[in-house]
Amino acid sequence: MSQYEFLEFSEDGGVARINLNRPAQANALDLPLAKELVAATAACKESSTIRAVILTGNGKLFCAGGDLGSMANAEGPVDKHLKELADTCHVAYTNILTMRAPVVMAVNGAAAGIGFGLSMVGDITLASDKSSFLLAYTAAGLSPDGGTSKILPLVVGLKRAKELAILNRKLSAEEALEWGIVNQVVPGDELMAAAEKMASRLASGPTNAFGSVKKLMLDALTQSLNETMDVESVTIAANAVSADGTEGIDAFMNKRKPEYKG
Repeated sequence: MSQYEFLEFSEDGGVARINLNRPAQANALDLPLAKELVAATAACKESSTIRAVILTGNGKLFCAGGDLGSMANAEGPVDKHLKELADTCHVAYTNILTMRAPVVMAVNGAAAGIGFGLSMVGDITLASDKSSFLLAYTAAGLSPDGGTSKILPLVVGLKRAKELAILNRKLSAEEALEWGIVNQVVPGDELMAAAEKMASRLASGPTNAFGSVKKLMLDALTQSLNETMDVESVTIAANAVSADGTEGIDAFMNKRKPEYKG
């Protein structure tokens, strides 16, 4: 029996699939779903066989954000409950950012609030042409979470980030593409096929090198340029003598397609 009640998790051919599964609640994140997302992303992070991850939502929406209903009905102070929910979601998001496997976000519908943040912590974000992006926090008298305050200004610039956060401007899929929030927009009925194709491509690549790219870029956010370059030197040297690095260099020298084992 699956350990998950509010999401679906599977692995096949080196690709893990995580489907948020509260479609009647627009896949809004409450504490039980957030805890399961922590468990699923931790399983991906700790796995030696998972080489790519697809994350999407069941139903018409990707994720409508935090479940305000669960907050209002929670026992005890709302602020305590909301902090626990945000902290739990942040653990899951950190797992996504720090796992070696690249994560493909397949945004199948509206991404709002912390669901917007979830779409942005993936490494490659594909969006249905029917999807939309809305922060929505200040409309409910709240402030952002999910790393949005850090990531969004880096992606779209400070002025645009404030526009999205303060004025709650909703972006269409095409606008999100133009602003650099998503990598690709595809017809809704082609989204999962595109995500599977992307994940398959990533799963056949040099997984440790991909993980190095993720770590280098994340760590660089808090490093000086010289510190980053020092770490880059150590990391590229380590990758060069790894199994995939050895295979990649040999394939390049002999003009053949590499076969990476991850």
